[in-house]
Amino acid sequence: MGKEYTLQEALKLAIKTEKESMDFYRKAGSMTADERSKQVFGLLANEEIGHLKAFFDHYQGGDLGDLASFINSPPDQHSATHQALEQALAEDVHEQKALEIALQEEKACIELYTMIVKDIVDPLVRRVFETVIRETQAHHDMIEDEYMRVMAMVHRSDQDIYVRE
Repeated sequence: MGKEYTLQEALKLAIKTEKESMDFYRKAGSMTADERSKQVFGLLANEEIGHLKAFFDHYQGGDLGDLASFINSPPDQHSATHQALEQALAEDVHEQKALEIALQEEKACIELYTMIVKDIVDPLVRRVFETVIRETQAHHDMIEDEYMRVMAMVHRSDQDIYVRE
């Protein structure tokens, strides 16, 4: 059984999770040679800033400082996501591995937020979490499409064509 969070604990966890994702996408974009992948990572980083702001607007703790300072603070070097990306850099499998890590992280976020939202009573905060869950699912789908392109796989829009032939 998962941990039960207070509203403020849930918001703080979500803020930190979105910050890790934003830092990851910024770093992945900077190390990616493929121009389209670079754009995808940039778009995802910017959308994570929107998620951060949505959670920050409801967070009442003052321990994270203001939003701008928090966004611009250095990445958590000890986070599993950051360490996995550093390992991918060392192995020189940038786009592929970064996209695989991104898929895992987005899936983990969906699972975490789905668990947390069950206990959220405040309708405004509940909507924030539900919106971010839907947007995170869209991120997962976008990353999956990009992964398929990078790996020269069949794109989901072409799957019917190849199945019929």
